Amino acid sequence: CHRRMWKNQTLITEFIIVGFHVSSEIQIFLFVLFLFYAITLVGNGIILGLICLDSHLHIPMYFFLSHLAILDMSYASNNVPKLLVNLLNRGGAISFAPYILQMYLYMALATVECFILVVMSYDRYVAICYPLRYAVIISWRVCITLTTISWAFSFLLTLVHMILILKLPFCGPREVNYFFCEILSLFKLACADTRFNQLVIFIMGVFVLVGPLSLILISYMRILYAILRIQSKEGKKKAFSTCFSHLCVVGLFYGSAIILYMTPKTSHPEEQQKILSLFYSLFNPMLNPLIYSLRNAEVKGALKRLLGKESPS
Repeated sequence: CHRRMWKNQTLITEFIIVGFHVSSEIQIFLFVLFLFYAITLVGNGIILGLICLDSHLHIPMYFFLSHLAILDMSYASNNVPKLLVNLLNRGGAISFAPYILQMYLYMALATVECFILVVMSYDRYVAICYPLRYAVIISWRVCITLTTISWAFSFLLTLVHMILILKLPFCGPREVNYFFCEILSLFKLACADTRFNQLVIFIMGVFVLVGPLSLILISYMRILYAILRIQSKEGKKKAFSTCFSHLCVVGLFYGSAIILYMTPKTSHPEEQQKILSLFYSLFNPMLNPLIYSLRNAEVKGALKRLLGKESPS
């Protein structure tokens, strides 16, 4: 039985995730796309392995990148398997507890990434603007403290959303018009006023999205100002290229999340929201290892050493 009585209403204890309203041919294409995404996440595993195995990469910058790789792999493991199941078997049911757990992990991991990206931008700011004081400012104690706070605070902050959701009764339709467990879609099934919940999401969005994005932009503005003083044209060009690629990834990550959770929903049809969320979930974790690590000369050198093509210096 998937329903239980609550006073004079029937409460829902199981949801059906609808997914995309597309033809079977498009679903096959999406399956291949998601499978490709899962395979590309091997890139994060390679980065994590190189950072662990190569002593040349045991520095703060790669310590933060290892956390980003762990986040991306965890994010994929939480979302992609369920997405693939829903594409193959539309209308698949999921009980309330697993739905809440997947949604909690999805939101918590995304929140951790918001803070880790801020920490990474601060690390780059100190490295470029204060190179002589870098080892003092970004000590290992500071690195561990910043990452621990980012993880712990994010999971505690997301817990607030879950507590508020658990207080909502669900007695209406049980079809979730989405392709994975997502909080805004769940609100539509509640037979109670969810305006307070949505207000909490907006307030936390300011704190988790707008605030960190502003700090990142300030850090990169300072970095760009420092780059302008570089005498070498080649060095200046390389630094600008790196900063631009980093800002593109940051813009995609924060921009997609801000549009999804902080703009009026009437301006974005449901199918458009799903496509945007798909982009947010699919491409950002795939781009992170490429932009932040695999283009890096030190990472390439570590890979060559691991493969035995270069003797360690």
